[in-house]
Parts: sequence; structure tokens; C-alpha cells
Amino acid sequence: MTPSPIRKIVIVGGGTAGWMTAAGLAAVLKGLPVAIELVESAEIGTVGVGEATVPHIRDYNARLGLDEADFMRKTQATYKLGIEFRDWGRKGDAYVHPFGAFGQPIAGIPFHQHWLRARALAKKGLGEAAPIQAYSLPIMAGLAGKFAPPSPDPRSLGSTFSYAYQFDAGLYALYLRAYSEARGVVRTEGKIATVAQRPDDGFVTGVTLESGQTIEGDLFVDCSGFRGLLIEQTLQAGYDDWTQWLPCDRAAAVPCDSVEPATPLTRATSDAAGWRWRIPLQHRVGNGYVYCSSYISDDEAARVLLEKLDGEAQADPRFLRFVTGRRKQQWLKNVVAIGLSSGFLEPLESTSIHLIQVAISTLLELFPHQGCEQADQDEYNRVMDLEFERIRDFLVLHYHANQREDSAFWNDRRAAPIPDSLAQKIALFRERGVVAAYKDGFFKEPSWLSVYLGQNVLPDGFDPLVEAIDPAQSARLLAELQAAVARTVQSMPEHETFLRSVADARTPA
Repeated sequence: MTPSPIRKIVIVGGGTAGWMTAAGLAAVLKGLPVAIELVESAEIGTVGVGEATVPHIRDYNARLGLDEADFMRKTQATYKLGIEFRDWGRKGDAYVHPFGAFGQPIAGIPFHQHWLRARALAKKGLGEAAPIQAYSLPIMAGLAGKFAPPSPDPRSLGSTFSYAYQFDAGLYALYLRAYSEARGVVRTEGKIATVAQRPDDGFVTGVTLESGQTIEGDLFVDCSGFRGLLIEQTLQAGYDDWTQWLPCDRAAAVPCDSVEPATPLTRATSDAAGWRWRIPLQHRVGNGYVYCSSYISDDEAARVLLEKLDGEAQADPRFLRFVTGRRKQQWLKNVVAIGLSSGFLEPLESTSIHLIQVAISTLLELFPHQGCEQADQDEYNRVMDLEFERIRDFLVLHYHANQREDSAFWNDRRAAPIPDSLAQKIALFRERGVVAAYKDGFFKEPSWLSVYLGQNVLPDGFDPLVEAIDPAQSARLLAELQAAVARTVQSMPEHETFLRSVADARTPA
């Protein structure tokens, strides 16, 4: 028998996850006889504190055909070249995780291996080695408050980086809602009272609102947030709790007035019981404190957060409680969990929206028939499990590789056990600077390098193949690259100047 195609998709919940899903499905499934309906209630608030992204968001926006200037105006967005980390190794330390490379390979050997040798020689008084960040265009541009789009010429230094956005997540959801509704997505207002399932296999057949209206569908996407209305409350998929590795369980968030030009960097500053974020937008600055309630009270966390604001607070702090981890099955029967309903990893590396995007693209790659074959579910869960685990390991590295001795929280994080998969990566790097490579997963070599070197996880040696290159030649190439980075940064416009040029641009009719 020919499998019956999906005719109706029901998305439960709005916010960033719901409307990103709606827009993504509407864009890709256009022309197919598939109806999409999103159910949300204005009475149920969204988390709405995630405002920073990673470069993959540009691929999502491009797939939707969004005009960047229009998108940036309507979401009050700024550009983002990376994340600045303060006080994560030792108090007073600072480094940037860039959206781009550290230098370029020399003789086919990764650049950082040549830098490690130059650094070792410099310690012996033989030559010089600038800090690794001096060889990264996005880092130096970000710290200088400069921005220009990457060059399309792959031979150019200006092609060695990417960028993301810092935007108002609430405005982004509204922007995508307008996009989705213009493409046929139906929004229904109301709270869900009951969920109906087929008695033989437990597949969800529909939801009934408090008003009595019933909405039926073939495929359901759970974007109901931490509640997991369908994936957990109805199907009981289960949850993998990762608090043994990532114990922060609270966040306080508050916007404040801008008092200085917006920088093209998100900032994460470690604090006594966690860390604080700072995200500059066009119209305000987003701030938050992610912390562990075993080490600090909510009142004290709010006090610390408010004391550290750049400008006047625009609201009272909003509190969020969470359990880090992931759903044991993110696709179960005919329900796919996307967003907070699928799991939560604290926003230290701006991955929340990225995980939504990966979920949408993976669902589209495995788009099912009405039967939702088990093979499709298994593959989707495998891909998403891997994505969550690799992000988890990267986040744990930030906590584990600290040398702070001023608080119990940081002492405990340094001493706490870490996942075996992360321990293997660290051991490989400590030997001679090798960054574990893998095909799937977001964080690649520059990301790991930035944290390792920025938090003083230094290797005992370097790749012996570097010895085949004359040290004087390597030193000359390093000096030339450092000078080229400095010249390029000098020639770039101020971030605020570039932003104004985008704001003044008009979307083509």
C-alpha cells in the first residue's frame, strides 16, 4: 500500500521555536497540499530571553528569502562576530570565541601548531609570538568595534570569518509570524485543554481548546516550552538530566538602556555562582545572570545583576527555572519536540536558536508520511542527540577549565567529573595541540581553540611536522598575517556606522 502523505501539521506553541518552525515548514513545503496550523495562547508567556545567535541563522533566513536589511530593522538587530568571555580562566582574563579562523594553514599544517612552536621558542628568548587573537580578523574587528561583511573572494583575508546577529527574540517571532501567515499558516488563539490519542498506537490525533474547538492533524510539533505538553505530559518521552555536569538551574533577565555604541560581540562574564550575559541591540541591551541556586538566592542574583547593568533597567528582573538536559526521545510517534520542549542547554554559546534550526532542517530532511516510520524517528533522534551532546561537552569545558579560587561554585566546577567524551578531547589537545575533528556537530576547531587557549589549557608540545618548516619562515608568515589583520581592521567601518547604513537602506519592492 502507498503510505498516506501528511495533510495537516499542527504546531503547539508560538514564540521563537513555534514561529521559526511555522516559517521553515511554510517555505519548504510550499506547493504541497499540506495545511499548517499554529495554536498559541496570549495568556501563556514565552521565555523570550534568547537574543544572540550563531552564523547558521543566516542560512535559515536565506532559505526563507528574508532581506537582511528589512530583518535587521524589524528585529532591532546588531551584527555579531563572536562571544567575549571575561574572568573564565582566571579573574582578569579575557578572550573571544570568534566566528572565524585563527590564521591560515602553513604547508598544510594548522596555523595554531605554528603559533604553538613560535610561543615555545619565544619562551626561550628565540623570537616573538603575539597572542593568538592577534591573528584572527573577527576577534580584532570585534574588540575594535568594527564590522564589514565577509569578502566573497576566498583568497582574501576578509573571507576568513562569518557573522551572526543579536536581536530581539520577541520581535523576531512577530516577524516570522507575519511571514508565515502570508504563506498560509493559520494561527489559532487558545489554551489546550485535552489531547486525543489513537487507542491502538497512541498517536496524537488532535487537541481540544478550552473553548471547545478541536484541531486535528497528522503530524504535531511540540513547541510548548518546558512543559512539553505533547512530548512529555502526553507521550511521556522521558528526560536525561545533565545537572551533574551543568548544575546552573536559574536565570534572571532584564533589559537596560544603551549608554554606548553597540559592539559586534556578545559578552559572557563569570560571576560568583554562574555567569552574566550582555547582548547589545539597537534599542537596548539584554542582560542576564545564569546561576546555580545551591550557591546564591534569587534575591541576591537579582541584586548582582542590577548592580552590573550599563544603563537604567527597563523592567524588573524576570526569573526562569530550568533543568539542563534533553528529552530522551525528541521525535516519538507523530510528535516532534522543537525548542525548550526538546531540552535545554544554558545559553552560554548562543545555541538555543541554533538547536531549533537544526531540528527544523532535520525534520524536513526526514519529512514523514502519516505513519511516521520508526526509522525516521530513530535517525532524527540520533542526529539531535549528537548535537545536544557535543554542545554539552563544549559548555562543560568552559566550567571545567577554570582557575578561579574565589568561590565555592568555581572550585566545585573544576573538581567535578566531566563526560568521558570531553575528557578524551582534552587529553588529545594537551598532548600536542590536536583538536578532535568530527563530521557532524556545530563547534569546529577555532571554537575549541578559543576556549582551550583562552582558559589556559595549553598543550605539552606541538605537531612534530612543524619542525620541517624553517622557524624564520614561520615567524615571517606570522608577522605578515598579524600586520594584515591590523590593516584590514583599520580599514573597516565602525559597527555603528555600518548599522546606520543598513537602517537607512530600503528593501527592494
